[in-house]
Amino acid sequence: MQLDRYIEKIQKKFDKLQTELSKEELYTDPSKTIEIAKEHTRLKETLDLYGELKQIENAKSSVESLAKETADPEIQELAQQEITRLSNKIQELTMAILGSLFPPEENKSSKNVIIEIRAGTGGEEAALFAADLYRMYSKYAEKKGWKQELLHFNPSELGGLKEVIFSVQGKDAFRKMKFESGVHRVQRVPATESQGRIHTSTATVAVLLEAEEVELDIKAEDLRIEVCRASGPGGQGVNTTDSAVQVFHIPSGIMVRCQDERSQIKNKEKALKILKARLLARKQEEEAQKRAQERKSMIGSGERTEKIRTYNFPQGRVTDHRIPITLYNLQSFMDGDIDPIVDQLMQKEMELRIARELAEEDCQLKPVKDGGKPLIV
Repeated sequence: MQLDRYIEKIQKKFDKLQTELSKEELYTDPSKTIEIAKEHTRLKETLDLYGELKQIENAKSSVESLAKETADPEIQELAQQEITRLSNKIQELTMAILGSLFPPEENKSSKNVIIEIRAGTGGEEAALFAADLYRMYSKYAEKKGWKQELLHFNPSELGGLKEVIFSVQGKDAFRKMKFESGVHRVQRVPATESQGRIHTSTATVAVLLEAEEVELDIKAEDLRIEVCRASGPGGQGVNTTDSAVQVFHIPSGIMVRCQDERSQIKNKEKALKILKARLLARKQEEEAQKRAQERKSMIGSGERTEKIRTYNFPQGRVTDHRIPITLYNLQSFMDGDIDPIVDQLMQKEMELRIARELAEEDCQLKPVKDGGKPLIV
């Protein structure tokens, strides 16, 4: 990681701001003074964390040297315990530094996140796995103290989920959950398998930001809203009233149907909320393409080969293929302890951002060749 080099940039910027704050003429402009003071404080916090990180790294090196030099088993055991503690502290400080370098955008950190889970390849076993993923994310949200709201629920015959859509709201919800978008693959022996054979199935996850009214201009004439009788299990009254609502957005061709509530009004509200989130995701996709930043499809086609993560139950392991990393704590992971992978994905994203910014800076500093085009090496 090029963190050391990036911190050099931060130090130079901090020194420059400190010089600015020492100038008397600055204080004739209160708004500019406040802006510079805030940035000065933020950078100081980053540099203080970095200083602490360097101290911990030096302490770890000293303990590692001690462990190599001694033959005393008791001292070696104590040294290994201290090395583990310091390694955890280094990881914690690294995440804190990266988080301070790239704080979450205010408009994204405060919004609701809509999560859509659908059964992919694998029939009923895929639906059961989709239900497991829904439980996993619900447990994770509970641990984080995030609020949850179920928006749509389509069960399968054996207790799985063909589709479930729900929203979560809380600090850093989108920042952490965005990495879950993609194809999730499970390898296990299904309850319906009589010969004990391991099956491979998939479920897809899409993580969307909930749209705000100011972000989307949805005209009433662009919507076709239909009400109909709800279908499926759900009690005595579910099939006796026209409570289900189907919303079709004519320009985009997106259709949303909600029937979970007995109230037609509530079903309409939920359907419009899901529609707006999908339209916002499409709008953001189009804008990203205009900026020439290619973005992979959020969930692919659901095929087994298009996987971001594999959950192997016979071996009790979970593997994320993007880092890659493998953990052998599948049960606790399915109970919502997914931060060990999420944190590493966040760290990798921020490391790539640092590398990209440094590469762009190098490009600007290099002499131009070949008709004025800078060369990046």
